[in-house]
Amino acid sequence: MNPRVKEVTPNPDFTLKIEFTNDEIRVFDVKPYLETGIFKELKDYHKFKKVKPFLGSIQWNGGQDLCPDTLYLESK
Repeated sequence: MNPRVKEVTPNPDFTLKIEFTNDEIRVFDVKPYLETGIFKELKDYHKFKKVKPFLGSIQWNGGQDLCPDTLYLESK
């Protein structure tokens, strides 16, 4: 099982700085998702920056979320 999200910080370039439960800090690029479905709403930076940790993953106010495994495996 991959580590889960402990903290998340949005960046102005639509990436997320994520601290995982194993104390690794990685960067996840959300830009590829911004052209898809409900994620289009997050092109508005004021909405994007409201991301919060949620049950080991992340979630935005509009209900958008990403799998914690995706966040870990696709981050750098």
